[in-house]
Amino acid sequence: MENFGKKAKDKITGFEGVITALCHYMYGCSQYLLTPTIDEAGKRRDGEWFDTGRIEIKEQVFTADEVHGDKDGCEFREHPCN
Repeated sequence: MENFGKKAKDKITGFEGVITALCHYMYGCSQYLLTPTIDEAGKRRDGEWFDTGRIEIKEQVFTADEVHGDKDGCEFREHPCN
């Protein structure tokens, strides 16, 4: 959790983004989701999952408190989160 909101880079591919999620697998590794910035045309790019050992932390971009919302964030989905 301490790495959420930090800019990071995959050591192998060079893919860069902000750490926005962490996944712990039952029988394997843990991975961070790196969410990149929008491209030159203003389009959103897909994030990529990387093993935690492949990640190089760059800098703090924002904190979880800075992007916290009053709702659970599910209003964009076609189904409720519950």
